[in-house]
Amino acid sequence: MNKIFYLSTCDTCKRILKEVQPEESIVRQDIKKVHITAAELDDIHKIIGGSYEDLMNKRARIYKSEGLKDKRLSESDIRSWILKEYSMLKRPLAIIDGEVFAGNSKATVAELKVKLSK
Repeated sequence: MNKIFYLSTCDTCKRILKEVQPEESIVRQDIKKVHITAAELDDIHKIIGGSYEDLMNKRARIYKSEGLKDKRLSESDIRSWILKEYSMLKRPLAIIDGEVFAGNSKATVAELKVKLSK
């Protein structure tokens, strides 16, 4: 599965997509219009082999407004928040040839750009 989850209203996502220039064959999914499914999230979680927390956007307004940084969230809690609130998914999130690139850090974007240029 080659897919990029993004938010069409996010200027950072727009800038990164413009920068990395993914081929047209890569599926783009606007997570506000079509939320990530439990199966998709679980598949990505298996690929990264880490925690659902690695896929959580801690800059989301709801993360702050709900005081989530001060709570002990279980893996199940984090998974539920991501599935319930689209803004809780770290973005953009790309799955390219079995590798996951999550977030907008310079290093992540550079790695994605290299991967897409091959």
